[in-house]
Amino acid sequence: MKPYRIPQLAKKYVDYDMIQTHTELPPYPDARVHLLYIFLNHGSRKPSVHTELLALVTSLVQMGIDTHETIDTVQGKQNEGEMRSRQLKVLAGDYFSSRFYQLLSQKGQIEAVSTLSAAICDVNILKMNLYGKMKSLLLSAEEYLRQRVQLNMQLFLSFTPFLDDSLKELWKSLLRGFSECETVVREMHLSSGSEPFLYSYSFWHILDVASDEDKLALKENRVEPKDWKKMLLKYKAGEHLADKLQQAVNSVQSILKMVKGDGMFREIGQVLDPFLRQLNTPGSAVGEGLARG
Repeated sequence: MKPYRIPQLAKKYVDYDMIQTHTELPPYPDARVHLLYIFLNHGSRKPSVHTELLALVTSLVQMGIDTHETIDTVQGKQNEGEMRSRQLKVLAGDYFSSRFYQLLSQKGQIEAVSTLSAAICDVNILKMNLYGKMKSLLLSAEEYLRQRVQLNMQLFLSFTPFLDDSLKELWKSLLRGFSECETVVREMHLSSGSEPFLYSYSFWHILDVASDEDKLALKENRVEPKDWKKMLLKYKAGEHLADKLQQAVNSVQSILKMVKGDGMFREIGQVLDPFLRQLNTPGSAVGEGLARG
């Protein structure tokens, strides 16, 4: 099997000076992509020379979806920098999402085009359902996180029919575990901002447990940046997320302990290493949360 190099291949499509200068892209979904690459190599029903290509285009589609999600919806006048950032996110998301079709069609991978296109439709349906609940403030923190994880799994779940029957349940279990890890880490980043963010776990966690006064302030969007930071500390949002990451890591470790220790599963263990390092890094958001806990 070729060494895993999908992030390096993706740089050709995601590293542009203009994007780097004027806006920020979401994190690359490395854990899910690496897991997909491993399973397609070791457990595909139809071994293919295009495993690397399938993992690459899936990562680009996910980057397109995630980039579009970072586009702000603030109404009113924006300065030139904000306008340029928004425009570039729209264009970058469209570019990533469309590249998959070109790359797959060049190699005659029509089945994969159909698979990913259907999965994109499923993701958008899940998003619409989630956003409807969020807009109505009809959501608990746990339900928000569960749906976020499902959204992050959906694209990759579309490859389940490509795998041997004996590996499908293992694939889905590990995909959920790694999706939880990546989702929680992303939520930590979102919660580190200076303002309440409707699309973050911390917002919904605080809305679940806060005093009536604080809940009303959040619902009416009357929370200043300094007050939001106080709320994060008061309601231990960072500690709560750190616990969520620890639980997700423990879940993956438990699954790996139950399977044989051949080369495939040793490689999967390596996919978990970045999350273990983050949990154990002094000074990180996670490390600080665990220390306070």
